[in-house]
Amino acid sequence: MAFADNLPISESLGVFVGVTGFDWLTEGQAEPLKAVIAAIAAGAIIAVSRQILKRRSKR
Repeated sequence: MAFADNLPISESLGVFVGVTGFDWLTEGQAEPLKAVIAAIAAGAIIAVSRQILKRRSKR
């Protein structure tokens, strides 16, 4: 299986939309840079955790 199959695209997009929407509702304006940073961080954490769990299940 290719590495691209394990990328958390939908989860990262969900984090981006959630952070942007929350900023927009609470502050009246969205900060897309903050949302992108949060989405990339969440996607990286999810990708790393999937790799770790995949290695554990093979043992």
